[in-house]
Amino acid sequence: MRAAVFEGIGRPLALRDQPEPEIGPGDLLLQVAACGICGSDLHASDVPDYGLRPGTVLGHEFAGTVIASGDPAFRAGDRVAGIPFAPCAECEPAGECRQGLAATCPGVRGQGFSPAAPGAYAERVRIRASQALRLPDAVGFEAGALLEPLAVGAHAVAMADMPRGARVLVTGAGPIGLAVALLARLEGAGAVVVSEPAPARRERAARLGATAVLDPGAAPLAEAFRAAAGGPPDLIFECVGIPGMLQRMVELAPPRGRIVVVGVCMEEDRLRPRMAIRKELSLRFVLAYDRADFARVLRHVEAGAIRWEDFVTGVIGLAALPAEFEALRRPTSQVKVLVDPAR
Repeated sequence: MRAAVFEGIGRPLALRDQPEPEIGPGDLLLQVAACGICGSDLHASDVPDYGLRPGTVLGHEFAGTVIASGDPAFRAGDRVAGIPFAPCAECEPAGECRQGLAATCPGVRGQGFSPAAPGAYAERVRIRASQALRLPDAVGFEAGALLEPLAVGAHAVAMADMPRGARVLVTGAGPIGLAVALLARLEGAGAVVVSEPAPARRERAARLGATAVLDPGAAPLAEAFRAAAGGPPDLIFECVGIPGMLQRMVELAPPRGRIVVVGVCMEEDRLRPRMAIRKELSLRFVLAYDRADFARVLRHVEAGAIRWEDFVTGVIGLAALPAEFEALRRPTSQVKVLVDPAR
C-alpha cells in the first residue's frame, strides 16, 4: 500500500510502498477515507527533541471504513473515526485508562508517532477496536476526521471549569483555537473574543460564532478586549504555543484570572512567576482529550451545531501530501487540510 513516510528532519515526507498491516485479535483494519494534517505532525517532524524516528507514518486525525475485523463488535463496512491513543493492555477492556488519566497515562500508546504504530497518512491503517468510534449515518468521513482536533477543544473547555457567561479570550485561530472558541460558545460562554493576526482566519473565527475578533497588532490587546467584551477576560485560552505568549497572557490576565495552556510550545520559554503570583493567577496545562470529549463533539456534529465545512480549507490526495505538508510549515490562511488517499 502507499503511505507518506517521515525520513528525517529537514527532508520532506516521501511516498513509499509499505507492507499491508496485519491484524490480530482486537484489531481493526481501516480503509482510510480522510486524515487531517495536524500542527503536532509538523512540529514533531521539525524538532529534534521530539525524537521522531525515520520510517514513521504520521497521521492521527482520521476516519475510514472497517475492511477487516479481529473484534466481534465490529464488522467489515462499519464506518468509524479513530481515537489515536490506545490504552494499555490492562485498561483496554474498559476502553480507556481506568484511572481517568487518558492521554497523560504513561502506558498509553499514541498512533502515528513511531514506526511501531503507523498513522493514517496511508491507504490503510491498523487500530485497536478500543480506539474506534462508530460514526452515525449522518456524519461523513470529513467530519469524522475532524473529531480529533475538535475533541482537543472540548477537552480544554471542560478542564477550564468555565463559568456560564464568562468573558473568554482565545489566542490564535488555527484549528485548535477555532475549536476552543466554538466549544466555549456551545458550552455557555458569554463573550468569546479571538485574537489572530491573519485576516482570513479572523473572518473564519467570526463565522464560527466568535463574538469579536481582534488583530493583536492593531491595538493593545487588553484594551481591545475590554472594548469588545465589556471587561477583562475571566478566562484565557492560549492556543498559539510560541515562546513569549504565556508571559504575555500573564501580563494581560486580571487578578485571579485563569489561563488554560492549549498551544504546545516546542522550545524553552521564559516566565516571570512573580507577576503571576502577585495576581494569584491559575495556570492549567491541558493535553489532548478522553473518550468523553470525542462523544461530546460527535453529538454536536450530529446535531448540526458543528459543520466540517467551516474548518476544512482543502482536500488533497496522498501524492500532494509531501508538498502540502512543507507548505503548511509557513504562515498560511489554511485552517485544516484533509488527505483523501483515494484521490
